[in-house]
Amino acid sequence: MIDWEWVQRNLGMIAALLAEHIVLSIVPVVAALVVSIPLGYLVFRTAKASNVLLALLGVIYSIPSLALFVVMPVILGTKILNPANIAVALTIYSIALLVRSVVDGLRSVPSTVNQSASAVGYGRIRRLFGVELPLAMPVIFAGLRVVTVSNIALVSVGALIGTGGLGALFIRGLNTGFTTAILVGLVLSLVLALIADGLILLIQRGTLPWARGRIAA
Repeated sequence: MIDWEWVQRNLGMIAALLAEHIVLSIVPVVAALVVSIPLGYLVFRTAKASNVLLALLGVIYSIPSLALFVVMPVILGTKILNPANIAVALTIYSIALLVRSVVDGLRSVPSTVNQSASAVGYGRIRRLFGVELPLAMPVIFAGLRVVTVSNIALVSVGALIGTGGLGALFIRGLNTGFTTAILVGLVLSLVLALIADGLILLIQRGTLPWARGRIAA
């Protein structure tokens, strides 16, 4: 059972943790998207070496999140409780996933389409932005949805080092045996993930009208 009186008394604290969770989840996704599109294109252009590079990114993503959160202060020279540690770590994770989505998206573009674009005078850059990226975007959006939901879940792990949005409610509940805090954190995390996924899907539908039939629900 949820102690609604406790929830009402602590609405300000819960709202602050939710806001922190949103920032720590979304900022790395935006930063990673900006980096991953050009980086993914460069990996795609390496042809045979691209599989090796993607495998290396897979290894990076396999690093336990808590370990990466702990080592970030050493690399960045920040304090252990600085939220930047989590933001940078999640940006690295996001890049590792999104680059693969960019490469897979570019690989999904039929070679005949590229050949036709070149035949009518499209240069490499114009073909990339006018043909390849638009056709690759459904795959990239699919990866973006996975990355966003993954980040929302991973932020909570940061509570183990003192900052992690709604994860603080999990820690409080586990330390005191107070299930209401755990349930509130869990429900808000799930709702946040659903809203974020829905918003990305709406953006995808709005910006890629030609690909609506390929958009997965």
